[in-house]
Amino acid sequence: MTDVLATGGLLATRDEVIAWFFDDYLKRWVAASSGVSGEGPEFILDYWGVPMSVTAVGEAFWLLDSKDVLGFLARNQEPLRAEGYTHTVVPDHRVMVYNALGAAVEVIWSRRRADESEIQRWASHFELVRGAAGWRVVGVQSVATESNSLDEVWPR
Repeated sequence: MTDVLATGGLLATRDEVIAWFFDDYLKRWVAASSGVSGEGPEFILDYWGVPMSVTAVGEAFWLLDSKDVLGFLARNQEPLRAEGYTHTVVPDHRVMVYNALGAAVEVIWSRRRADESEIQRWASHFELVRGAAGWRVVGVQSVATESNSLDEVWPR
């Protein structure tokens, strides 16, 4: 039997995760990565935890301290800025809440220029944990894709 309070709590957590990830994190990441905000890279430490595991482009590695996290951010931002990045479109996403302290967000990022031409497209899976400082990404798995559908990228 489903506990109505537990289900309601998970729905509230899901709403919180969606707001934190899409309304806060994504908007701030786009503003900083496009250069609009003038904000330094340290903002990312409000979103990415340390340590953080990453898999992408055939590599797996750990970001063990703030310096590693900031370096990873720079490696993501530099090619985008060089290509005239202005914004991100999200063709598909899904959010899973495991409990009040753990969740995951899967998303397809279409990173674009002002004229809507695409620079890159990634499917990313973010593992989230809520601690004393709030939600933080503790793991990211990514793959380049041409798809608009997470079901095509990661069939279930």
